[in-house]
Amino acid sequence: MSAVDYGREALDFIEGLGTHTSVPDAMDALATAFGRYGFEHIIVTGLPNPDQRFAQMVLAKRWPVEWFNLYTEKSYDRVDPVIRMCRHTVNPFEWSEAPYDAELELGALEVMRRAADFRMSHGFVVPIHGLTGYEAGVSLGGVHLDLNARSKPALHLMAMYGFDHIRRLLAPPQHPSARLTPREREVIAWASQGKSAWEIGEILHITQRTAEEHLATAARKLGAVNRTHAVALAIRQRIINP
Repeated sequence: MSAVDYGREALDFIEGLGTHTSVPDAMDALATAFGRYGFEHIIVTGLPNPDQRFAQMVLAKRWPVEWFNLYTEKSYDRVDPVIRMCRHTVNPFEWSEAPYDAELELGALEVMRRAADFRMSHGFVVPIHGLTGYEAGVSLGGVHLDLNARSKPALHLMAMYGFDHIRRLLAPPQHPSARLTPREREVIAWASQGKSAWEIGEILHITQRTAEEHLATAARKLGAVNRTHAVALAIRQRIINP
């Protein structure tokens, strides 16, 4: 696909998400969209804490049953270098970019090798970090992938919106989101210009902590999973101008 096609593919996918009212239907849409890039397997999951089991964190998946059973039985999430890297970056990355020592971390080596047995020799993951500390990820795997500097931003955008739609389907809001206050609109508007919480505080003559609190409250009202998503939703809902 050309650069224009990547962007159109992402926008068409996002526009069509609202028509999918069940998780299986939404996952069908994700499978179709990501399949055009060569991905065969998808998992949308939270990242477990030490006292949580991986299986209970999974929101939706299109993994081979045998691989999921093996992954959970052997607790591969505890040694998976991809999950480890997800916790430390907000930027999407290829699985091959997740570092580990093949000589010292035999568990990490095993999980990467076994994944290849199930047609997941390569992959791409979009980490998702909420403003309240929630950690999740959308992980895509396959063999022959269309990954380049133009396709990755489109995949990033589709994964973020796909995750949010599935999250909403599984836990729909009980009440409509409250309207943003003028100050919350201000901080979101400045965030959309790339300003940090400290810079926003200086501009509005408030403390950095207060700016961060306004950003977190605005994101929560919008139903956003992180600051970037909050900005995107505010623009889409015409709360702020791009």
